[in-house]
Amino acid sequence: MPKRCLRWFVLGLGLCWLGPAWAMSVAFINPGKPDEAYWASASAAMAQAARSLGVTLEVQYAHRDHVQALTLARQLAARAPADSPARPGLSASPIRPDYVIFTNDYGTGPEILRILEGSGIRSFMAFSAVHGRSREETGAPRTRHRLWLGSLEPQAEEAGYLTARALIARAKAAGAVRAADGKLQLLAIAGDRSTPSSIARNAGMERAVAEAKDVVLVQQVFGDWRRDKAAEQAAWLFQRYPAARLVWAGNDLMAFGAMDAWRARGGEPGKDAWFSGINTSEEAFASLRSGALSALAGGHFMAGAWALVMLFDYAHGVDFEAEGLEQQQPMFVLFDARLAQRLAQRLLDPAHPLDYRRYSKALNPQRQHYDFSLLPLLQ
Repeated sequence: MPKRCLRWFVLGLGLCWLGPAWAMSVAFINPGKPDEAYWASASAAMAQAARSLGVTLEVQYAHRDHVQALTLARQLAARAPADSPARPGLSASPIRPDYVIFTNDYGTGPEILRILEGSGIRSFMAFSAVHGRSREETGAPRTRHRLWLGSLEPQAEEAGYLTARALIARAKAAGAVRAADGKLQLLAIAGDRSTPSSIARNAGMERAVAEAKDVVLVQQVFGDWRRDKAAEQAAWLFQRYPAARLVWAGNDLMAFGAMDAWRARGGEPGKDAWFSGINTSEEAFASLRSGALSALAGGHFMAGAWALVMLFDYAHGVDFEAEGLEQQQPMFVLFDARLAQRLAQRLLDPAHPLDYRRYSKALNPQRQHYDFSLLPLLQ
């Protein structure tokens, strides 16, 4: 048989081998709300990846309620497995998924692991994983919880660092008002105290402040990722620190809340005070283009989609263990207007979906390493 024909013959056998397992089903416990820009885009990216890979995806929203996240895990665990015999007289009920993807938002990860382990469902953490003292409860993946396959996190510290550094540079270039001691005063509105990605973003911000030398972090508060709460906090922070002109926020909603409070005082964001945010919502991009938002980073909404690629490979006999069971990948990009436009064209346009099959090791044996960075997709 000619080499060219042999190559196609082998490829055909490989696709036949992959075919039956493409029926794999995945449920995602989304900690946010369906109308929340970031978590809606995360679900949309996962849905696009699922269609590309032939995976059945189900998304359940916890609505920022950590108790509801646990309830959703219990409901998934209580479902009958796909091979259970039908019970006469009962209507069909949802089938237990093969895999569940979830986050460690508000520290719910260890309990969700316990719930799913008892049901026999394989699990995977994405967006935020287990760190610090919680590791004493969970151990490493595939040890104490043998069906916990692994985790994938964006390098969240990078987001905090990039946005804080850019915010400081922009304020300096604009000649921002300094305090009596000659330093720029910065206010920080962080997400929450327990989510690992929130903690990491704060650490990145603090690193940028320490490097700047002439910038001081005068106070940090926790806005719980909410616009309304951040607006309330910013209002009294501006009264308490009248010389503060830099506001770093852990997401876009909290940045908008702080900007609302500044406008209520008669100020103009981007002109007499400078703000930064994290996420890729349309409002964030519009604020970046107008100059109201001085620094914006994002791309981490793709973590769930990349997690599906890893699980797809695992289901098809290509374990991601070789690259690490707990991975932190660079996913953040510091946006300008050009990159924001490219993101809308390349990743957020449903008419031109990204082909996630290109990133699978099972479908591309020549691929040696995962590359989940966003910037190459926007070049």
